[in-house]
Amino acid sequence: MLAALTRPGEGQSRRASSSNPDLNSNGDSRAIKEGETLVLADLTGPGAITHLWNTVASQDPFSGRSLVLRIYWDGMSKPSVEMPLGDFFGVGHGATANFHSLPVSVCSYGRSRSCFWRMPFRKSAKVTLTNEPRGFGDVEVYFYVDWEKLLELPEDTFYFHARYRQEFPAKPGDYTILETKGRGHYVGTVYSVHQIQHGWFGEGDDRFYVDGEKLPSLRGTGTEDYFNDAWGFRTFAAPSHGVTVYEGPFAGDRVSAYRWHLADPVRFKTALKVAIEHRGSKVTDAGVQTSSSKERADWVSSAAFWYQTPPVAAAEPLPPAPQRVAPYRVLSARNLTLRANPPEKVTKEELGVLYAPGKPDAEIEFDFELAEAGRYHIAAVLVESVFSSRYQPMLDGQPLGRELDLCNQGEDWTWYSFDLHDLTAGKHTLKFAGRGASPAHRTKALPASGFGMNSLVLLRLEDMAGYADANPKSEIRNPNPAKSQ
Repeated sequence: MLAALTRPGEGQSRRASSSNPDLNSNGDSRAIKEGETLVLADLTGPGAITHLWNTVASQDPFSGRSLVLRIYWDGMSKPSVEMPLGDFFGVGHGATANFHSLPVSVCSYGRSRSCFWRMPFRKSAKVTLTNEPRGFGDVEVYFYVDWEKLLELPEDTFYFHARYRQEFPAKPGDYTILETKGRGHYVGTVYSVHQIQHGWFGEGDDRFYVDGEKLPSLRGTGTEDYFNDAWGFRTFAAPSHGVTVYEGPFAGDRVSAYRWHLADPVRFKTALKVAIEHRGSKVTDAGVQTSSSKERADWVSSAAFWYQTPPVAAAEPLPPAPQRVAPYRVLSARNLTLRANPPEKVTKEELGVLYAPGKPDAEIEFDFELAEAGRYHIAAVLVESVFSSRYQPMLDGQPLGRELDLCNQGEDWTWYSFDLHDLTAGKHTLKFAGRGASPAHRTKALPASGFGMNSLVLLRLEDMAGYADANPKSEIRNPNPAKSQ
């Protein structure tokens, strides 16, 4: 790749972007109203897309699943790339995470997404982004689509494809990641699992059926093995493989992993089927393992990436946005009843509640109502900044995991998970008690007691399909300390 930079190349470098036509203006974003689609680029070939970048401002903490990227080749009426934005960039569930690999990179705590998959096209390419409705309103997007205008393309050029699938919960039998007909090679998988019961979900083997095989010629030895990990998962990132999200072994925990077949593409001449088992251990609330490798009905989703000719479109429709996200209840902090001590310096802004009490032992608390009793996964989107300090989260007067150090040299709205709790119907209170300045705070000349919350995010596990059957008598109480995603 680097050697090619020393030789003359054909083609002209081009870009479509959200840049304001007025070069003196700093207003370079584009708005996408809820339910509408923005054309990011409409290109005339022959050419090749070489780089995609975007960042999005949205009130939806799961916008990575509600925003859909589509790419249409050579005037086709249906897209060859159709995928939730987050999954395309390696992170499932609409979650946020930083990681760096060769073709895809995410930074700024999930807010800056880059991809370098090369995407050639002969006649035309149209790239769109749709803000599918979930009740969170408009979004603002900044974007680049870099491409090369070429003189010609070889007749046997493969076209880039990406496709999303899900089964909520997974059906009996192997989960299908991709089925396609044509000639090409498979280059990548993003695999995401939302667990509905305790244990280890990853005993399933990957299987590649090439050119109509009855038995797969490529057979795996375990889910983590396919992603080049071993003995379970933990978050890490490598050029061709990694785990972008891993929350743990309990019901309600999420995982998302990627595997790019850059040096080892799976080549096919007529057809390809990619599948994986969804097997693993099952553990009771008391910690007793009831099985080691039986089939599990977790919520499974996947993103498949491949090149092929001729270009094809998805055979099945993309599920609507509300069905692609677990039934979370997102409560905006500014709409909750709150109390603060001292009460001054509380402000409500579009991004949430900001608190600058000016004292180390300040407290701020938020009331929320539950219509139904049940087992709840509790999380909050909190602000991290240079002015933030240490706070102890508490639920109904009891410590909620470990103390949080919210000091950050940048400014990020960060997801914090407080795990599982059995809660009654009615009112509950989430409190954050100040514990003083962070050791990471760099100067006493500036205040260091700040706190901010964008939203409280609740998931009642009984509302997830399959949970009640898998956990008939659940009595867990806060198995994990608080952790950030």
